[in-house]
Amino acid sequence: MKQYNVGVIGATGMVGQRFMLLLANHPWFKVTALAASARSAGKTYVEAVGDKWSFDCPIPEKYHAMTVLDAEADMDKIASAVDFVFCAVNMDKAKIRALGEAYAQKEVPVVSNNSAHRFTADVPMIIPEINATHLEVIAAQKKRLGTKRGFIAVKSNCSLQSYVPLLHPLQGFGIKEAAVCTYQAISGAGKTFKTMPEILDNIIPYIGGEEEKSEKEPLKIWGHIENGEIVSATSPAITAQCLRVPVSDGHTAAVFVKFENKPSKEEILSAWANFKGEPQELGLPSAPAQFLKYFEEDNRPQAKLDRMEGNGMSVTAGRLREDSVYDYKFVGLSHNTLRGAAGGAVLLAELLAAKGYMD
Repeated sequence: MKQYNVGVIGATGMVGQRFMLLLANHPWFKVTALAASARSAGKTYVEAVGDKWSFDCPIPEKYHAMTVLDAEADMDKIASAVDFVFCAVNMDKAKIRALGEAYAQKEVPVVSNNSAHRFTADVPMIIPEINATHLEVIAAQKKRLGTKRGFIAVKSNCSLQSYVPLLHPLQGFGIKEAAVCTYQAISGAGKTFKTMPEILDNIIPYIGGEEEKSEKEPLKIWGHIENGEIVSATSPAITAQCLRVPVSDGHTAAVFVKFENKPSKEEILSAWANFKGEPQELGLPSAPAQFLKYFEEDNRPQAKLDRMEGNGMSVTAGRLREDSVYDYKFVGLSHNTLRGAAGGAVLLAELLAAKGYMD
């Protein structure tokens, strides 16, 4: 595979830091530009991050002396140094939308972790194993932007990864409705226990905007392309409740689902065990060999034990059983900063590269 020079926009935040770790030894992608806000610009990466480094392992030495650029003011310099960029900035949504399109119009593909463009009709929002065909809408987006190779592709919200991949292989049984309650780790808010002391011995029953995303984003993922736009599916109906819990990493979901044609438990387990997507078929570097893994034990999956399954890129499930109100209920788990954030974006970039979109 061709080697690509990449930039990380928003490199000093928690998700940006995770990008830096994932890309440190990536076989296809080499970090050649780092960017953040104006207050970090001109500093070395070590200086810019300071005591905000969020991980137990040290900052990779290769990044220590790299100069952090201004994501806005140094756009031309960044564009000249990279083949594409990852975006994980912490800005107002309108500014993020403008920033993404500005990079795209400089013929730099943008793979974004941000939510700002998730409902732009010609921007694909991808879970690589599920809706890789939505990349075809990029042609219409390029036409709108007036670009030859610049475009924006985004990943979906982190909490979706704990239940949408488990619902997807069951669509053939006709999912009528689903109810989900997510128990979300503090790293999803860019926090650690040190920086979020209020979460200790506590559960916070509100995460701004999260329930709307959890209910609406799956329908875009399950939608179809029509006249150069992605049209969201109209079903299944999903209702969600999202809680912040005292867990460092790993979003857990309690899921309830009702079907048109109720499958057997064995049919559900078989659908999960046998499901593969394009990342597995293409052998992409970040793709887990087993995307969906089911635990037979009653007390699994557990965030602490199971979030790193498949190097943090698998989705795990357990406690599948019949329900007295819905047809079935089960528990799902995904690593929110790996599969749910930076890792999912790196896998999306690998898919784009493998399919020729980065050339």
